[in-house]
Amino acid sequence: MREAKATAERLAAFSDGVFAVIVTIMVLELKAPEEHSFSALLPLWPIALSYAVSYLFVAIIWINHHHLMRFVGPPTLGMIWVNFVHLFLVSLLPFATAWVATTQLASSSVMFYAGLFICIDAAYNVFEHQVLTQADASMVSARMRRTARYRSLIVLAGFTSAMLVAIVAPRVGFGLICVALTLHLRPDLSEFRP
Repeated sequence: MREAKATAERLAAFSDGVFAVIVTIMVLELKAPEEHSFSALLPLWPIALSYAVSYLFVAIIWINHHHLMRFVGPPTLGMIWVNFVHLFLVSLLPFATAWVATTQLASSSVMFYAGLFICIDAAYNVFEHQVLTQADASMVSARMRRTARYRSLIVLAGFTSAMLVAIVAPRVGFGLICVALTLHLRPDLSEFRP
């Protein structure tokens, strides 16, 4: 039991480190304007907006991951690999953020951004399913599992809608991404009513 707890803690610690590196890489992409006036900041709004949404996304992912790790018993090899896939997809976020920023929310970049969110959320959903399925029934009820599944489908539908809408209205698609993110703001599934 002690070894299983240590392995779960190592999995959480490694994941925390990857999240920290991702946020650091994103902030390094921010470049100050060469002009000395506040008006020079105005044209940078796409950079600030995409960074803020991506930072919020990483924060939400970390909070949900942290919350979910409370239920991890001995991590299976499959669970560890799914976590690595999830972290790999999250590591692409700085690239997608920079593309959205430099193209000023162009259709193709917002579609890619939303598509990446779909992939990240799908990987997280597989990880969440594995953790909740393995978790002790006294800690995770059948209702919590159903709620997690229900919420996962709604969020994936939101990101998919955002990607499709971005074809014709990229700023609306970007807004839909933000709306879908709000469903993950509270990780405690016992508080949700499906």
